[in-house]
Amino acid sequence: MLDRTVAPPVQPLARVALPAADVLSLPSGARLHVLANDAQPVVRLQAVFRAGKLAEPRPGLASLTARMLLEGTTTRTARQIADELAFYGASLECDAGFDRATLTLYCLTRHLTTLLPLVLDVLANPSFPAAELEQLKTRTVQNVRVERQKTSFLASERFNELLFGAETPYGRPFDSATYQALTAAEAQAFHHAAYSFNNAEIFLCGDVVAERAAVAAAFGIAPASAGQAGATAADLATGTDYSFVAASASRMAVAGSLQASVRMGREWPASTHPDTHRLKLLVNVLGGYFGSRLMRNIREDKGLTYGIYASVAPRERGGSLVIGTDVKGESADLAVSEIEMELRRLQEELIPAEELTTVKNYLLGKFANELSTVFEQCDKYKNMIFLGLPADYYPEFVHQTETATAEALRELARQYLTPASMQTVIAGPAKE
Repeated sequence: MLDRTVAPPVQPLARVALPAADVLSLPSGARLHVLANDAQPVVRLQAVFRAGKLAEPRPGLASLTARMLLEGTTTRTARQIADELAFYGASLECDAGFDRATLTLYCLTRHLTTLLPLVLDVLANPSFPAAELEQLKTRTVQNVRVERQKTSFLASERFNELLFGAETPYGRPFDSATYQALTAAEAQAFHHAAYSFNNAEIFLCGDVVAERAAVAAAFGIAPASAGQAGATAADLATGTDYSFVAASASRMAVAGSLQASVRMGREWPASTHPDTHRLKLLVNVLGGYFGSRLMRNIREDKGLTYGIYASVAPRERGGSLVIGTDVKGESADLAVSEIEMELRRLQEELIPAEELTTVKNYLLGKFANELSTVFEQCDKYKNMIFLGLPADYYPEFVHQTETATAEALRELARQYLTPASMQTVIAGPAKE
């Protein structure tokens, strides 16, 4: 009989390697990356452009342009686009992040070739209708106004502003007046420059063996309305990483708030840095899973919060470490003090062998789970492309995680987790 009081043995993770992608250079200048897996008759098609915040000539333009792509083209209204997608049980969305903009289609394999003309129409021929543009701007401004009533949003916004600088795309806070002043002509011009096929990366994954030729043909011809890579894209390709400002503390008084949000962190080495894998392990010991030190101390022992985390946000031009939690207003300073104490512990004490083994097993198990579908495998592959990671990045992650020592992690903590190096933001009730 199975004894459920005894945990099953933990099996070591076998050596891993991502499936090899077939890469085709298309006549339009785009590159097509194909990861085939016929386990399920579904497909994900993503077209990625240098059209994120880094490339926008005016704040907010990247997001506005991306969201307007589905609001109508020269041949289809927004309603017609939505109806066609619904008829085939597909989904299509476009989002602009800090670094790039991505148009994503999910559909059944048998519908992909039928939906390709719609995808190309959305990418090449957006009409930026005036009524939809104004409605989108109004909704966005209203949503941000609501979000800014939350201490968590205010703290995160201020943290990024302090860390990266208010004039950089990574740190610039949302400005309602600037966003409202954006015009359809500006969005059209940005689309013409940044959504060029000759700087596009196309990712096709799933049950796609029979459809890859059709996708290659569709994206191989640059649409007549698509511009060449403009100055924004060229500048981005040769841009330097952002400089970080000196560590400091900021307290934001939020009238009527009973809760305080804490954000702490600092600049962080790029994913190509030799220490990146051991640093990931160290951050997980600190606050990367439910049994982490921050959770045990600040949630379980002190009862100050429902949750606290430490995570790394890698970006193409500068990554960051972020520690975040929400607490009662009067507990904010105590939470900061306890976080700093945990940072010092990692600098002064060796991580016990049992704890280190637990975190290693968690991290490797989580990694294995993240490779369970071809879509997740493609996401890992995309990271390699956009962050410039070496071919052995993921096997090396497994190796370095397994072999990391407590002594090496303590040295990394002394180098990267000094409390004095941290930006600290508290948004909440005014301090009495």
